[in-house]
Amino acid sequence: MPGITEVFHAWFTDHAYPEHTHDTWTLLVVDEGAIRYDLDRHEHGALRPGVTLLPPHVSHTGRAATPYGFRKRVLYLDSEVLDTTLIGRAVDTPALGDELLRTRVHQLHRVLDAPGADLEAESRLVLIGDRIREHLKAPAPPPAPDRLAADLRDLLDARMVDGLALRDAAALLHAHPAHLVRTFSRAYGLPPHRYLTGRRIEAARRRLLDGEPPAQVAVGVGFHDQAHLHRHFTRLVGTTPGRYARTAA
Repeated sequence: MPGITEVFHAWFTDHAYPEHTHDTWTLLVVDEGAIRYDLDRHEHGALRPGVTLLPPHVSHTGRAATPYGFRKRVLYLDSEVLDTTLIGRAVDTPALGDELLRTRVHQLHRVLDAPGADLEAESRLVLIGDRIREHLKAPAPPPAPDRLAADLRDLLDARMVDGLALRDAAALLHAHPAHLVRTFSRAYGLPPHRYLTGRRIEAARRRLLDGEPPAQVAVGVGFHDQAHLHRHFTRLVGTTPGRYARTAA
């Protein structure tokens, strides 16, 4: 539906998300257990009573806080719901202890499974967006990334499928490769190769949800083959591409 790019439900015991980013907002509720995660190199926790909001383009991790794992429900929201000017404030306060907001998120998840409830789902999403903006009503604009880092990110986005050698990027941007990596990592919280892998996984998720075969998806988003996709997808998402596609269907 408009505003929601993906809905994801999962139960993990020992999976740990490595450092990665999304190009969407991640609206997360925990139903069982607890999650410990790093956002922009600061440690946080996600517990059952609250709602967690992770902003786009900011690196984060995720792992179970106890040996019993965790069960979560996630909505990935685009900028139609929350403007990117709120990123800075969301980095400062990703945990929203709001019982009404959690109730509305739960209601939206329930409605999304109901046939013919599009209008109700859209209405509930609007209320959720308004409630979150109330929490983030005094946004601190995010620091502008180094121009060199932003230029490299644009190159990586433009060449997501074909890939980009570091030496070629350095030549195009007139910078030493080591300086390029340090600058990018400082600006975005992860090195260029991890950023590129994350972008490919994001693209793969969307194509798998559209019913494309994993082997075709792998090549289509820039991985060498299906095994290459399988390795990185499992590490980042916590399940295999095939199982993810079947579960989504």
